Amino acid sequence: MGERCGWCGTDPLYVAYHDDEWGVPERDSRALFEKLVLDGFQAGLSWYTILRKRENFRAAFAGFDPDVIAGWGEPDVVRLLGDAGIVRHRGKIEAAIGNARAWQEIESDGGFAAFVWSAVDGRPVQRELTALAQVPATDPRTDALSKRLKRAGFRFCGPTIVYAFAQAVGMFNDHLLTCPAHARCAALA
Repeated sequence: MGERCGWCGTDPLYVAYHDDEWGVPERDSRALFEKLVLDGFQAGLSWYTILRKRENFRAAFAGFDPDVIAGWGEPDVVRLLGDAGIVRHRGKIEAAIGNARAWQEIESDGGFAAFVWSAVDGRPVQRELTALAQVPATDPRTDALSKRLKRAGFRFCGPTIVYAFAQAVGMFNDHLLTCPAHARCAALA
């Protein structure tokens, strides 16, 4: 058995995320919405910070139900700014609300999952990486997806954020070949 990707370290929460979630193909529209919003909150911070607060985010953001969040306004922004369990950043909170509205539009017009996965023609890209230094920070396909998301009204969805999102939801299998999760994710493709 090979060694898992070195980026997850030894913290049990991060190891479980690496082993059970990261790179596993996700095709549920609401789950994809949650991940994209959380990746937006991660901008400028470490993913581990967001991962530790994820359950607080889920509670504060109504389980990431876009149909609920889309109806929120300034009182909800103020409420969330007072919630020490999440990242309190007005721009990111307001973006999450706007992103929920954009999600509704896309979801009603063919589905958010189909929209996102069309960037890779609906199939996970299987990479054959042997070192963390080979893992790209962006990809032309997700650069294009970032632009499409922005045109649809999404914010905090630049190329680096969208590529990290795409890796996490299994659009790209960027586990190293020596990592046992690589074969597990490839089998799910």
